Amino acid sequence: MDEVPLLQVVPIVRALADHDVDYVMIGALAAALQGSPLRTNDADICPSREPANLERLAAALVDLDAKVYSTATPEGIRWARDAVALSHAEIWNLISPYGRLDISYRPSGTEGYEDLVKRSVLLDVEGVPARVASLHDVIRSKEAAGRQKDREQLPTLRKLLERLTEPNG
Repeated sequence: MDEVPLLQVVPIVRALADHDVDYVMIGALAAALQGSPLRTNDADICPSREPANLERLAAALVDLDAKVYSTATPEGIRWARDAVALSHAEIWNLISPYGRLDISYRPSGTEGYEDLVKRSVLLDVEGVPARVASLHDVIRSKEAAGRQKDREQLPTLRKLLERLTEPNG
C-alpha cells in the first residue's frame, strides 16, 4: 500500500461480524449509515474490552490484514494483532487494504462500549449486521471532542437528528 486505500465498509463490518466482535460503530461513519450527508475516509469503532471479545477482535484484524497506521509509514507497521496488544492502548489507528480503521475504547464524552451500546441501533450494511451509535451519542462525542472538524459537522448532525425525531420524520 503506497497510499491510503479508499474506505470499503462492507469487508470491515463483515470481518467483525464473522468473528462475532461486540462493537459499536462511532463517528462520522455511524452518522453516514443513518443518513448523514457527511463523508469520512475511515471507520471508527468502540469495541467491548472483555478479554474474549478482544480475542475475536484480534482475529478479525488478522483477517483484515490490519497494520498500525502512521503518516510516516502509510502502508502500515506490522504488529502483534493479539488481545494482549489490543489491551495496551486506548486508541488504535489502523490501516488495511479496505481503508482506515480506528479503534477507541472510550470515545470523547462517553464511558465506552457499555455506555454506547445502550442506545445503539442495529443496521443492515449490504446484508451484514452492524451495531451503530445513536445520532445522539455521535453528537455527544463530537461535542466533547471539540476538534474543528467535529464542530463543523455538528450543525448537519443536529438537523438530521431533529428531522429523524420529528413525529413524521
